[in-house]
Amino acid sequence: MVTDRYGNPLHECTPETAGHLDRAVEALLHFSPEVEGAVGDALDSGPASPLAQAFGAYLGVLGTEPGDAAAARRRFDGYVAGTDLPALPPRERLHVEAAGAWLAGDLRGASGLLEELSAAYPTDALALAVGHQLDFFTGDAVRLRDRIGGALSAWDTEDPHRGLVLGMYAFGLEESGHYRQAEEAGLAAVEQDPRDVWAIHAVVHTYEMQGRVSEGIGYLDARRAHWTRDNYLDVHNWWHYALYALEAGDTDTALAIYDASLHHEGSAGLAMELLDAAALLWRIRLAGARPTARWEALADAWAARADPPFYAFNDVHAVMSYVGAERFGAAERLIADRRRWLAAGSADVVTNRRMTADIGLPACEALLAHGRGDHTRVVELLWPLRRRLHEFGGSHAQRDALQRTLVDSALGAGRHDLARVLISERTGLRPDSSYNWSARARLADALGDTARAATARDHARTSAAAAAEALRGRPGAGTEAGTDTEPGTGVNPSGGRG
Repeated sequence: MVTDRYGNPLHECTPETAGHLDRAVEALLHFSPEVEGAVGDALDSGPASPLAQAFGAYLGVLGTEPGDAAAARRRFDGYVAGTDLPALPPRERLHVEAAGAWLAGDLRGASGLLEELSAAYPTDALALAVGHQLDFFTGDAVRLRDRIGGALSAWDTEDPHRGLVLGMYAFGLEESGHYRQAEEAGLAAVEQDPRDVWAIHAVVHTYEMQGRVSEGIGYLDARRAHWTRDNYLDVHNWWHYALYALEAGDTDTALAIYDASLHHEGSAGLAMELLDAAALLWRIRLAGARPTARWEALADAWAARADPPFYAFNDVHAVMSYVGAERFGAAERLIADRRRWLAAGSADVVTNRRMTADIGLPACEALLAHGRGDHTRVVELLWPLRRRLHEFGGSHAQRDALQRTLVDSALGAGRHDLARVLISERTGLRPDSSYNWSARARLADALGDTARAATARDHARTSAAAAAEALRGRPGAGTEAGTDTEPGTGVNPSGGRG
């Protein structure tokens, strides 16, 4: 019987197809673009393989691209129509059912099926990796942690892929607030496999969440050769680097990274990259800068996609871009379209309906209100959601753009009581964050407490200076990126495509 590299049997599979599937899993775990070719080879050589068909379906939805999902669904439906699904072996039947559920929009159903699969077959790396991403897309931090934690003990310590599983566990630990354990697991995973960009990303998240900016910069710099090229996560990790630069008060470096790696003329216009670009520019906007030409280009990129309702998290970042470019009409049209979609829908299994209704639309409306200076409305919309934002996916770091919007509007609306609560919460978690201390200074100014405002600004300068010291001497530092109305001319910090 043909098996995969982990010893799991493969139905309707030749040794050639098994080799392609092993190669595809290896590429997926490393976020390598080679996964597409490997899955294509598996489908070509073994079209009757249920695992190859499920893998192809997973690729169609992992990027949150509606067009890719539609194409994958057409191919997958053709396979299912000619297959006796109940006769499939249990492991592969569950893969096919999970893939079908995700293609039908039932992310939580797919997640549950893969969790059932992993309980019985804990060394199925594909099920763990895809389930892990589903937990991320649905914002389920506990399952993001426990899905991997529950399988980890079944992995032989000598298996070279155990480190990659440990890297996933590190991210789940981080998102559920176990920062020390997350850092330890992530560092150990990278030690085992320096190309584990997801584990690098998990460590970076732990530093971000604790405000350990200098360490985050140093960690990314030390491993730059492994995360800046030949993987799907390079843009996102550059985004993290840019967040560190903003904490250092270095908007020029953040914008140089934006121009080189997040969004430029050569960008593919993929949703995952565009939302990072929007999230960075929005933070810069909240800090008072207006990189207008960048906003215009980014809004054009979102408009060119003309996405149907697919993933509320993407919708929020599209509206962010329209508001940043002051295209309020475009933001209103997207919001109206999603409202019509919800009104026309039935009680189906599409997870995005609940995400859109509960979180996506109020967040979009809050961003539009912020753009128009209606801070009272922003507070009305976001204050009730501030502890529920995870329900529409993403990470704590990504969703912080909305949390900062609420802080800014609480101050702008004169809701000093709410601003004090929000800033106190943030400072308690990240006592060395220059942003948090700057926000505290703004609040003290509004209350007329000049002494406390001066002290807070001193803290902000001290925190920013420590981060700025870590940035000095890095390749690309000090590049003229521009913070006014025109895009900069910064070089790519990675020396190539970001």
